[in-house]
Amino acid sequence: MSDVEDESSSFSYKAKAGTFLAFAGGFGMLAGFGGALSQVKKQDPGHFDKGMTGLDPAEEAAKTEALRKMDNAAMEKIRNARAVHESGAALAAKALGWGTVCAFAGCGLLFFSVWKLMGVNNLREFREKTGNFLPKIPKKAKEPGERTEFSGINDFLTYIIEKDKEEKLIKEKLKSSSK
Repeated sequence: MSDVEDESSSFSYKAKAGTFLAFAGGFGMLAGFGGALSQVKKQDPGHFDKGMTGLDPAEEAAKTEALRKMDNAAMEKIRNARAVHESGAALAAKALGWGTVCAFAGCGLLFFSVWKLMGVNNLREFREKTGNFLPKIPKKAKEPGERTEFSGINDFLTYIIEKDKEEKLIKEKLKSSSK
C-alpha cells in the first residue's frame, strides 16, 4: 500500500470513528434528557403540562369569562401575567442553547490557549511535546497464555469469561487446600 492510500484509509477510519462517537454521545444525551423529562412528568403532571404549553386551565377559564363579560381590565391583567411567564420547554431550550455555546467556547478557548502556550504548529509537534512532558506509562509484561489480540468483541468477552472461571477454580482450590 502506498502512503497516499494508507493516509486516505486512515482518514476514512477516523471519520467513521468520529461519526460513531458523535452519534453515541448524542444518543446518550437524548436518552438522559428524555429520562429527566419523564421523571418530572411523573412527579407533577399538572405543572409539567403547564410548562409544556404555557397555559393554565384556571387562567384560561378566567380569560374566557372576561371575554364573555367584555371586562377589559381583567383581560389586561391576564395579558400582563402571561407576558411574564415562558413555558418550561422554551426555558429549557434556551438554557440548553446557552449551555452548549458556553461549553464549546470554554473548551475551545482552553485548547487554543494550551496550543499557543506550547508553541506548536501541528499535531505531530503537539504529540511529541506532550509525550515528553507527561509521565511514561510502563507496559506490563505479557504473561504466558495471555492474549492481546482478538477477532472481535465476542472473542474478547469469551476470553474474559474463561479467565474468570479459571481464577475462581484456583481460588477454590487454595481455599480447600488451606482447610
